[in-house]
Amino acid sequence: MDTNDSPLKARLEAVLFSSDEPLRFDRLQALFEVETTVLRQALQELMVEYAQDNRGVVLQEVAGGFQIRTRAEYAAWILKLNKSRVTRLSKAATESLAIIAYRQPVTRAEIEYLRGVDSGGVVRMLMEKQLVKIVGKKDVPGRPLLYGTSRHFLEFFGLKDLSELPNLQEFADPEDGALSLEMDFDGHGNS
Repeated sequence: MDTNDSPLKARLEAVLFSSDEPLRFDRLQALFEVETTVLRQALQELMVEYAQDNRGVVLQEVAGGFQIRTRAEYAAWILKLNKSRVTRLSKAATESLAIIAYRQPVTRAEIEYLRGVDSGGVVRMLMEKQLVKIVGKKDVPGRPLLYGTSRHFLEFFGLKDLSELPNLQEFADPEDGALSLEMDFDGHGNS
């Protein structure tokens, strides 16, 4: 491939802009056929340029790949433009999602034990929103399904990987020790 037809950063920016999902490093490297260090440097330079220019978008490493995303502080205008219906996750959904995220892989029975109530409908809804997926079966009698977070979960919350999940103490209500998470979900990666 002739790399002199246009600067690598410009081609990289065009590809990232046109993709509706994060692009993995190995996929970008195969596409551009450049050395690992050259590609890493180009990505790093783009990240810095977007951050320094205070643009409406940023280049983020998210969900195991790279993606050009809108800045969180401009979500209100994007929602107005798209006229998206924002759905709030219920307390039950938020609790279940937190349990799955922090304890995965986890069975529905384990979620129900921790919450103290039936969670089948909530888990189904989280799967429909593609925030949760089946990751296997537990090696015990009955072989119950194991649930974990999806790649879309990482994308939605802007996380590179699960190690970037916030510490649970950050969300604890000092009055009762309960988690106080409220999340908006519009299905387009904007919260």
